[in-house]
Amino acid sequence: MLTSTEKRIVERCEALLDETLALTRDLVRGYSVLGQEHGALDTMERWFERLDLPSTRVPLDAPGFAGHPHRAPTEWDNTGRYNLVAQLNAGAAGPHLVFNGHLDVVPAEPTDMWTRPPWEPWEKDGWLYGRGAGDMKAGIAAMTLAVHAVREAGVTIDFPLTLQTVIEEECTGNGALACLHQGYSGDFVLIPEPFGAQIYAGQVGVLWFRMRLDGVPAHVLDTRAGNNAIEAILAYLPAFKALEAEINGLTRQPPYDDIDHPFNLSIGKIEGGNWASSVPAHAILEGRVGFPPGMRPDDVMNRVRECIAAHHAELGDGSPAPRVEFHGFRSEGHLVDLEAPGIALLSRCHEDLLGEPPKTYLSTCTTDLRAFHVSGEINGTCYGPVAQRIHGVDECVEIDSIRHVLTTYALFIHRWAQLASAKGGAA
Repeated sequence: MLTSTEKRIVERCEALLDETLALTRDLVRGYSVLGQEHGALDTMERWFERLDLPSTRVPLDAPGFAGHPHRAPTEWDNTGRYNLVAQLNAGAAGPHLVFNGHLDVVPAEPTDMWTRPPWEPWEKDGWLYGRGAGDMKAGIAAMTLAVHAVREAGVTIDFPLTLQTVIEEECTGNGALACLHQGYSGDFVLIPEPFGAQIYAGQVGVLWFRMRLDGVPAHVLDTRAGNNAIEAILAYLPAFKALEAEINGLTRQPPYDDIDHPFNLSIGKIEGGNWASSVPAHAILEGRVGFPPGMRPDDVMNRVRECIAAHHAELGDGSPAPRVEFHGFRSEGHLVDLEAPGIALLSRCHEDLLGEPPKTYLSTCTTDLRAFHVSGEINGTCYGPVAQRIHGVDECVEIDSIRHVLTTYALFIHRWAQLASAKGGAA
């Protein structure tokens, strides 16, 4: 049952839905692919100011961060790259609640496949469209306006609360990790990833890899005089499929033993050559491999190296061995502590609003929960809107699900203070 104060909070959430959608649309207009996140960060800074929320820029090139044991190495300069954080009641007594969302998006190309340009938000039949609308700018808008709704309902937020809007979730996870490295930690984290109104129970480990193979260039008047690197690199695909099957064939611990094929290896990018009438001298392949919680990224790196080396040895053609690199994600998997008080509180908020307990969701991808897990075993989960075609063409998010997340988060914020007071410790 909702109290009179909670009913007032719900009413304010309903009144603020239009503003939540306006923030979502503003963020979608900032096409925040890697290296181009400043537009979305500027938008977020303006909205924090508008909603009377303090903002702090948290750099990704902070002293000591380059040597962080869980930081993924990058090939780009981090000078001038930052997250944006709004922190309330820093240093106050009580368990610290953190909301975390990522502003970066994956590329939308080829954009001519979209109904409309992906950075121009549009609505149709109860859905809001645009790159990042679901993954995860609507969630960021919901968590931000939830704080505003609680305040507008006349409720004082007197415990430590932080809103983190970060970058590089889609490629390294270094954004969230940089926040934690610089002390923006907490006791419980909620991340509005677009998996719907269900409790996120765990995620797999993820590793990115790159393989370069050199051939022998030649004029196409006699292709036999060369060695086609593109054709050669394609011959490695069955070996990668075998590696994927090998990882999925390992003895799996619960709960991943209930999923038929949880650890996916995807070849996401292939490029090579420099001229249509030349035998290509090089080819580059980039891939992503998932692996179970409890397995170390270093162990998976070794499996990838061994897979490539074994196939090269089978060829026995005297060609140079491929070069293997690891860039981007090298993220451990982990399972959520579903017995944490914060999870129980979120479940009660969900049930009081929808009339039934939430379901759980076990993920076959990774999220920024990983950063909180490896930087202090901080409890948390994902709970967000419903989205379709994330990372795909005509990505969209269900507007009614944004309303629900906004309301659930606002109710959670109000009840968090009561939980903190009753427990007298970390949630």
